[in-house]
Amino acid sequence: MTTGKNDTLIRTIEFDQVTEIMLMFREQAFEDGIAEMLRYDNDVIIGILDRANSNVIRNVLELIDKSRKAEILSAAPEKTKQMWQKFLSYDAESVGAYMKLANVVFPPRQTVAETIEQIRNIPKEKVFTYGYVIDPQNKLLGVIVIRELLLAGQDDELQQFMLTDPFILTPDLSASDAIKKIAALQIPEYPVCSPDGELIGTVRGQALFEGQTIEISAQAGKMVGVVSEEHTSTPFLKSFKFRHPWLQVNLVTAFVAGAVVGLFQDTIDEVVLLAVFLPILAGQAGNTGAQSMAITIRALSLGKLEHSKQSALLRKELKLGFVNGSVIGLIAAVVMYFMARTQENPDAFMLGVIIFIAMLVSCLVSGFSGAILPIMLKKLKLDPAASTSIFLTTATDIVSMGLMLGLATWFLL
Repeated sequence: MTTGKNDTLIRTIEFDQVTEIMLMFREQAFEDGIAEMLRYDNDVIIGILDRANSNVIRNVLELIDKSRKAEILSAAPEKTKQMWQKFLSYDAESVGAYMKLANVVFPPRQTVAETIEQIRNIPKEKVFTYGYVIDPQNKLLGVIVIRELLLAGQDDELQQFMLTDPFILTPDLSASDAIKKIAALQIPEYPVCSPDGELIGTVRGQALFEGQTIEISAQAGKMVGVVSEEHTSTPFLKSFKFRHPWLQVNLVTAFVAGAVVGLFQDTIDEVVLLAVFLPILAGQAGNTGAQSMAITIRALSLGKLEHSKQSALLRKELKLGFVNGSVIGLIAAVVMYFMARTQENPDAFMLGVIIFIAMLVSCLVSGFSGAILPIMLKKLKLDPAASTSIFLTTATDIVSMGLMLGLATWFLL
């Protein structure tokens, strides 16, 4: 908890300026928010961060210059610094990453009159919904609803009317699992406690939902190697640093796919018409896998793909791959047949059959791969959206083009 000095200094900034900085943080425009925030003294910065959740504090302290970060931490009150360090120890996708300090805490024997006076001295910029009653060991005893506080007698003690069995969250619980638990509760703020009942902080439901919304919105970028930390305001060099490594990975996988095609160069030289269908085959297989991958990642993100449902999903994607591959393969086979006939190719019918088989198998493999890759990454405790598109594209290219050229080599040459 910060000192009164920070609260006094924070009032020297125009309220609109503080709101603008916090809005930048909420919209994940951290570079812009940090640039604006660093215009002020360290004490003011501490006051601003004291109003932010731990996810914002984490991002700000990670992006800020090391020397300035050391200055800010050195200027922060010891208790605040300890709490920040504790917040930063939690996983970025856990409840602990969205916590704030519990600023409104009271002892159980405190009277209503004393509590109201204490609340009046809390800076009006600090947002809170409930009061928390703790024992000397900081263990949560109960929650005070402000309405009940106002209706109680001035001499009543808090322990007489506090809620003794409040709904709590643990800091290690994933944000997505927490959202599933609180979705129907309609409670704006939740105490976060350790397994032994110690009050660590509080988390607002809005912060969790906003965090998950941002996480889901970042998935499209993650699938192609764009990290969630990059935004439109990210500096050029930092964007280059974020993106380029994955482009190098993509280049390597593209060389692998190209090498597969190179193995069948003689076949392509003999049947040039096959080259026309290489991008068609790869594109259709890639789209089939991308559809399957998008559905799977969305289900995993929303917590709607438990282990018991994964086998059913894989079976469904295999069926869809078979049906889609059959229909698209038939159309592509007919087109290949007539194109080959116009060129007076004696193997026109066999070329049509090859295209049909290649399209069918490619859609089967790509649909299954699009579903199984995110599930495997999730089981390995990795981000299921992390660049799956790059690896999926490589797998579908190798299977689709390799199968078509391999069948052509086997049956025609």
